[in-house]
Amino acid sequence: MEGMQIQIVPLIIVVAYLVGMLVVGFFVSKLKIKNSKDYLVAGRRMGLFMVAFSLSANNIGGGCTTGVAQKAFGNWGLSACWYVLACSIAMIPLAYFAPKIRKTLAITIPEVVGRRFGKLSSNFTAILSVFSLFCLTSSQILASGSVISALIPSIPLNVCLIFAGIVIILYTTLGGMIADQISDLVQFIIILVGLAIATPIVLKNAGGWGAIAAKLPGEKLNFTQIGWASIIGYIFQYICTFLVGPEMVTRFETAKDEKTARNASFLSAVLMAAMSIFPTLLGLAAFALKDQIPGIAENGSNAMMMVTGTYAPGLITGLISAAIICATMSSADSNLLCMSTMIINDLYKGFGGKKQLSEKQIIFWTRFSNVIGALIAMAIQLLGIAGSIIALNTFAFGIRCAGPFSAYALGLVVPKATKNSGLFSIITGTIGFIVWQLLPSVNTYLMPVVFGSLVSVITFFVVNWIEWARGVEPAPSAYLSDEEAAKVIAAEQQPM
Repeated sequence: MEGMQIQIVPLIIVVAYLVGMLVVGFFVSKLKIKNSKDYLVAGRRMGLFMVAFSLSANNIGGGCTTGVAQKAFGNWGLSACWYVLACSIAMIPLAYFAPKIRKTLAITIPEVVGRRFGKLSSNFTAILSVFSLFCLTSSQILASGSVISALIPSIPLNVCLIFAGIVIILYTTLGGMIADQISDLVQFIIILVGLAIATPIVLKNAGGWGAIAAKLPGEKLNFTQIGWASIIGYIFQYICTFLVGPEMVTRFETAKDEKTARNASFLSAVLMAAMSIFPTLLGLAAFALKDQIPGIAENGSNAMMMVTGTYAPGLITGLISAAIICATMSSADSNLLCMSTMIINDLYKGFGGKKQLSEKQIIFWTRFSNVIGALIAMAIQLLGIAGSIIALNTFAFGIRCAGPFSAYALGLVVPKATKNSGLFSIITGTIGFIVWQLLPSVNTYLMPVVFGSLVSVITFFVVNWIEWARGVEPAPSAYLSDEEAAKVIAAEQQPM
């Protein structure tokens, strides 16, 4: 009966959370969506806490919760917290770019790249991003379904996957970016509060940290066990991927002004740093007590859930379950919406879409893309061919960033950049990433996305220096003129 209680209470909490997300999506759709900019960039009126919590929720996925606990259980030990601390540190330099991102008054990364470096550069960037976001959406839907399946073992995983996918489709499609950010706020609070409450309870009921630490090998308590080369590598990897990550850039575009965008980056860094230690401690506790926890996986993949279920009451296990599913869904909804936005905002226009869509049509077709994209992603999982998709996630995550890194990031801060510098840097950066990814013997410390971004930066400046010497004119600005900006702002305030 006790085992049943541990499953029933978490299930009630998770179901309540999922129903709550559907309610948010419904009411936002009815009350807040007045035009396409409300749907795509939340009307550019989000405040500091909404943007900061949304940034944090998008960064803290399943890898930063259950994944960190598994790493702590394994070879990383205490140094597993660097997996999240590196994210936190990466947000600090991002604060320099955040106001510039907001100043563009764009919707997507390919839109800004296209302004500066032309249609071909924009289309290439959009294709890389959409492919990546599709793969990530697929795996996050599977992760969400897996959490529900763990709570209800009697129900097949495929049924749980369908249920999770439908919830993600409904609240993302109904409420767009406003619902996405509201859900992100709720999700990160659940993640942070759930872990902050559960961790000390588990440690206390397991005999206290002193008793746990006494059972751990010395290397498990080494804060830099993975080595400074790996730590620095993760920091640079996150800087590259965050700066050219559609989910991150879109959040800065939703800020009510440039100052809010900058401060949200700093606050997000603090929020992520605050929660980095909790899954690490749970993973270490699970390792120390593994002989007393029946059913714990040999590799620690279920370490967080098992140690919590064993040493905490059902209510706390429910909070952890909700935190895990929040971590996966906060990534899934953002990936899905960013993918659909690029399809309509960039690929439709870039590949021959000549008809000017109305506000209602933009919202309709973006919603339609949400549904179709998620259904295909679910079908891939249900048909059992997802293995290759999941294996491609790391590859896809890097390939969308390495090539476009210079065209987007440096395009914002180098006003004299020429058109060819953007296009050539996208091509060489992408090739550099692919080559480095295929050479595992040399990419141990310099991660492929960092190497590809470095190639992109070198190409960007070499081409510029050559063309500056030849007197080539700069590419158009990434920013709108004052008159154009005024028109964009006025249009965004108009109802449908």
